[in-house]
Amino acid sequence: MSDYDEFERQLSENKQAERDKENRHHRRSSSRSRSRERKRRSRDRERRSRDRRGDSKERRHRRSSPTSFPQDKAGSRSPHREKKKKVKKYWDVPPPGFEHITPMQYKAMQAAGQIPATALLPTMTPDGLAVTPTPVPVVGSQMTRQARRLYVGNIPFGITEESMMDFFNAQMRLGGLTQAPGNPVLAVQINQDKNFAFLEFRSVDETTQAMAFDGIIFQGQSLKIRRPHDYQPLPGMSENPSVYVPGVVSTVVPDSAHKLFIGGLPNYLNDDQVKELLTSFGPLKAFNLVKDSATGLSKGYAFCEYVDVNLNDQAIAGLNGMQLGDKKLLVQRASVGSKNATLTTINQTPVTLQVPGLNSSVTQMGGLPTEVLCLMNMVAPEELLDDEEYEEIVEDVREECSKYGQVKSIEIPRPVDGLEVPGTGKIFVEFTSVFDSQKAMQGLTGRKFANRVVVTKYCDPDAYHRRDFW
Repeated sequence: MSDYDEFERQLSENKQAERDKENRHHRRSSSRSRSRERKRRSRDRERRSRDRRGDSKERRHRRSSPTSFPQDKAGSRSPHREKKKKVKKYWDVPPPGFEHITPMQYKAMQAAGQIPATALLPTMTPDGLAVTPTPVPVVGSQMTRQARRLYVGNIPFGITEESMMDFFNAQMRLGGLTQAPGNPVLAVQINQDKNFAFLEFRSVDETTQAMAFDGIIFQGQSLKIRRPHDYQPLPGMSENPSVYVPGVVSTVVPDSAHKLFIGGLPNYLNDDQVKELLTSFGPLKAFNLVKDSATGLSKGYAFCEYVDVNLNDQAIAGLNGMQLGDKKLLVQRASVGSKNATLTTINQTPVTLQVPGLNSSVTQMGGLPTEVLCLMNMVAPEELLDDEEYEEIVEDVREECSKYGQVKSIEIPRPVDGLEVPGTGKIFVEFTSVFDSQKAMQGLTGRKFANRVVVTKYCDPDAYHRRDFW
């Protein structure tokens, strides 16, 4: 190979080396360029993302700050759409039936034991009707314990706590005074030495309603029901029952326009005798014969209220001024401002009463005598259950009454289990003449029968023959 060929070969190799070097440089430049482009695009994406986040924050801020609206050159606010207020479905929604009270009052009722501490939510039936479970009264806190207790005096001798609890639970159910199924009386404590007891109820409201049983007869005893001495009324709650139990004569006569005062009573008349005097005009709702706390003897005056307040004027007209022994009855309204109220003229059936010490002139004050005489306060209903004892009483009364004239018939209503028999405890004697009946009244009034003072009155013969012994 010549020198020229060698030179050409080397020159060609050098040119190829330069082209290879340029290609490598070009490839490296392209790679760096692509890398820079990727980084640039990445930076652009991050910048756009930050811008979007900033815009989102600004929009949220504008929504939460209604006063930070942008203004145009004229200074007017840009239009803004008010967001609709969301209705609360669960918070501060009163339970059904308690929409009229505040949450604080509702809590106070829970603390008083009037309503359960756990709310009972209504359930939906397949027909779409809401059914709310009956709230069961629960025992209140220790703070309300005295408001759920009652004092019961004049209890029968030897009575047990169980029998007294059963009696009051049964009476509460019969009277419709329970708030829910179950026994309203939780506990009974009896002091046999001092003849009283304490009842504890499950709720304050049932305790108040049980006050309506004051004066109820339990095993022949008229129970005296009161609040305990340490009783403290609960704010916003009634202290008196809202119901009247038929047949129960309360021993507390509340102050009202219908309260009557009966003065001038002979001291030897007891509660039952004075009641008989007053019930001749109608059934009593409340009665209290005031007695000396030391001796237990009558002070000679009493208070009463009739179930039918329209009977007040009849009782006042029939009893006021009546001569009883050496005293005269004073019967008037006890409320202030009504003692001297003018009595209205009433078309009434005359009622003649005769009590111990009443002279013959009194019989003309209440109407004409009849041939039928009613003898009261002689027998108790339980004494008429035994047939043999009943026949002895009938013969004893017939024999004694025959001393004053010819006895035509005798009726002594007897008690029947499960039925209210009119006139139970009274004895009706029919004479052949009014004159004989008058003699018997004068001879029997004030006498003692089974250690009881006899009280008498005349009865309507037509009612007697219809066996209407009320």
